[in-house]
Amino acid sequence: MKSTITSKGQITIPIKIRRRLNLKPGQVLEFDEKAAYLKATKVFDSRKMYKVIGCCRKANRRTGKQWLEETRGPVELTPDEDAKRD
Repeated sequence: MKSTITSKGQITIPIKIRRRLNLKPGQVLEFDEKAAYLKATKVFDSRKMYKVIGCCRKANRRTGKQWLEETRGPVELTPDEDAKRD
């Protein structure tokens, strides 16, 4: 796959790579200027991460089914689907 650098130093990351790496619009990437090749890593928001960790700690007191129902709402499964989950 190829991408051309614009006069402003911008590139377009091909859609196939964006999908594989789950890159979304607005995603921040950090470039490693010491690497001998172009290397970028996703930057994450540590505040959001700690919020998730806090939620997960509370979730430990619940079953997986209870956690999913609380976060997604109740899901109706057929008897066959319910048997496969166990």
